[in-house]
Amino acid sequence: MAAEGETGVVTAGLLVIGDEILSGRTKDKNIGYIAELLTASGIDLCEVRVVPDEEAEIVAAVNALRKRYTYLFTTGGIGPTHDDITADCVAKAFGVSLAVDPRAVALLLERIPAKDMNEARLRMARVPAGGELVLNPVSKAPGFRLGNVIVMAGIPAVMQGMLDGVLPSLKTGKKLLSETIDAGLREGDIATELGAIAKKHSDTIIGSYPYSTERGFFTRLVVRARDADKLAAAKADIEAMIARLKPSTAVI
Repeated sequence: MAAEGETGVVTAGLLVIGDEILSGRTKDKNIGYIAELLTASGIDLCEVRVVPDEEAEIVAAVNALRKRYTYLFTTGGIGPTHDDITADCVAKAFGVSLAVDPRAVALLLERIPAKDMNEARLRMARVPAGGELVLNPVSKAPGFRLGNVIVMAGIPAVMQGMLDGVLPSLKTGKKLLSETIDAGLREGDIATELGAIAKKHSDTIIGSYPYSTERGFFTRLVVRARDADKLAAAKADIEAMIARLKPSTAVI
């Protein structure tokens, strides 16, 4: 993997493309995988958008997100059918031409007999001018990278293979460290003091995540920071708060 930056923060956006996601027909299985892998690699996934298979929506989202983050990943819309228009839209967003790429055709021919290489399948070989191929170890049809935009398939197994392959070429930042503390208290019991702790430790990220049991609702607290000492200091204050509040407010 590319060398980790000493102080820089590397960010990413994710654009999920497809009517089937918005209709609920297909349940997205990519967001969690991408978020987890990027976080572990030192890239902060900051935003996820889901857009329909509509050119104007895709082009607008690509242009907005690629300018906002270090990298923009997209999933979906690079198959052989008429509604697979991601390549068209990325080319339009960058203002470049789109054409069948001989490199992509050669990859397809490793899996598809030449006699079956019809116009529909050649759609999967179209790459915007200046694009680099993102290899597909599962079914050969490649994605592509243009500038800071990385275009991948929507099929989870294929997307995972593409992301695993492209990740070593990306620059990374200092990783977020994380600690989870089970408070054993309700959010309302700790909200005021937790807010004060969060304000005191402004260089950390503190989140509260409720869960339910047979005894009622409780919360887990997650502390994240890029500096181990700052993480430890915030965690210590949270644990002291819990110890102070728990005897008098815990639900039995």
